[in-house]
Amino acid sequence: MSSAVAVLRSSPQSWLTEGDSVTLSCEVKGSSTGWTFSWYRDKDELLSDSSRGAGGSYTLSPVALNHTGVYACRAMRGETTYHTQYSDTQPLWITGVSRPVSLKVSPSRVQHFSADSLSLSCEGQSDSTGWRVRRYTHREKVSDCSSGSGSVTGSTCSISSLNTSHTGVYWCESESGESSNPVNITVTNNNVILESPVHPVTERDPLTLRCLCHHTKASDCIAEFYKDGLLLQTQTTGEMTIRTVSKSNEGLYHCKHPEKGESPQNWILVRGEKVIISFV
Repeated sequence: MSSAVAVLRSSPQSWLTEGDSVTLSCEVKGSSTGWTFSWYRDKDELLSDSSRGAGGSYTLSPVALNHTGVYACRAMRGETTYHTQYSDTQPLWITGVSRPVSLKVSPSRVQHFSADSLSLSCEGQSDSTGWRVRRYTHREKVSDCSSGSGSVTGSTCSISSLNTSHTGVYWCESESGESSNPVNITVTNNNVILESPVHPVTERDPLTLRCLCHHTKASDCIAEFYKDGLLLQTQTTGEMTIRTVSKSNEGLYHCKHPEKGESPQNWILVRGEKVIISFV
């Protein structure tokens, strides 16, 4: 039986901001003609406008918060309507400009070494009672942060010893189904990680990236910094700063130590400049 494979073709891949556009593409391995496609979100929900997927592509434009979910496709053809297997799932995460509660990560970075500890808490201007930390991982799919090795106190989830299975997307969710903006957490066995902001960076703000070497002081970690695979600069202090961020700084970053290896890649998202209106 042929298998349909969903491939997300967008920038920044599965991470988007309200108002962006994204296209999902579906293909059948070893065959390219005569197929029509159906699209699904969150496992068994057939999208009501799935006819837009005929031809192997499905476009959302502009994206909204309610487009967040886990997508899949399925192909069919022939008079007897032969179906392929469902494709692998592809999550889409849509972030908004302002949410009632945000996810605080401590240590405040998206990449972490195995065996490190991690604390995730739901915090907001109003009471965060009733909010819990949820996550999406390839192993468990969607689950509470407390499942497995996590422990919960109020709206805070603590993991005492991380491992690579904790890699995934984390967010806060209320009892009524409201959610915070998601945060992508990567746990690695590498000896090098990139310290970068947990949340999107605002245009014209400064951005500091640090290359952290396991069991080494940050200032002693000589590092090369890369964006989209291209070398930006080499720093003997292990730290790189962009004084005024612009949309052109958005992309995939990683760092590399000449002996200890390189960090995983991390997408840095840049949002439009904040506009403040005052009345006198």
